[in-house]
Amino acid sequence: MAWTATATLWCRLIRLPSARCPSPSRARCSAQSTDAVDKEYADLNLRPLYTNRGQHLRIRQHVNPLSSSFSEPTEPPEWKEVFEDPLLPLMVDIGCGSGRFLIWLAKNSGQRRNYLGLEIRGKLVERTQFWVNELGLRNIHFMFANATVSFEQIISSYPGPLSLVSILCPDPHFKKRHHKRRVLQSPLVDSITKNLCLGGRVLIQSDVLEVAADMRERFDGHSDILAHVDSVDKGLHCDNEGWLLDNPMGIRTEREIHAELEGATIYRRMYQKIRDASH
Repeated sequence: MAWTATATLWCRLIRLPSARCPSPSRARCSAQSTDAVDKEYADLNLRPLYTNRGQHLRIRQHVNPLSSSFSEPTEPPEWKEVFEDPLLPLMVDIGCGSGRFLIWLAKNSGQRRNYLGLEIRGKLVERTQFWVNELGLRNIHFMFANATVSFEQIISSYPGPLSLVSILCPDPHFKKRHHKRRVLQSPLVDSITKNLCLGGRVLIQSDVLEVAADMRERFDGHSDILAHVDSVDKGLHCDNEGWLLDNPMGIRTEREIHAELEGATIYRRMYQKIRDASH
């Protein structure tokens, strides 16, 4: 059964057409995406906050996480200084990008939970943390960190339970020789699995099937510890290839909005920790 599912996935990878805006309409598609993002996050009203500083933010879209400048693990913060209650369950968004997704959750989800965003592009972290300070939120914090090398050191020090980890549309690094740059490598999978509390969940998603399938294969390898949520939560439904049909978070990421406007499919899996490795 596992072999059949894997074979089906890779057959689809071979014949999957590109789902991007054609060149003549790319500018129009980009404008529509920007409008859609602004509409989705309108209640945060973040844009004016940072532009009032008179700064134009220029961000590199891609960085090499294997660069020596990202090789040193980031020290954990003083949790009692960044969160009002550092004993609350923690959600970590790996590769949080602009941070709007996580800020929206921290402001609107209604759950008693802390939120931590890890991002490798320092200028984005500077802006997101500025937004957090301006909004006066004490349940969310952003850090400049290469999660591949820093996750264990940061999260193992958190005094509360790790209840949710999300990796949403990470940089695909398409070329085979660059796959080692992808954020989700075996040590990170092992660390996430180890540090999750019982009942804690992992959400992975991508609009690139090859990337989604690679992440899925890595977490499927921990089936003795992790179960896909459709087997423990009958309210979540999958298609016949095991991808979640709906977004379980209540808000879309910016990349998700862009991809869906371009006609792409979002491939999602969510896992729940059902036992510790020692059991």
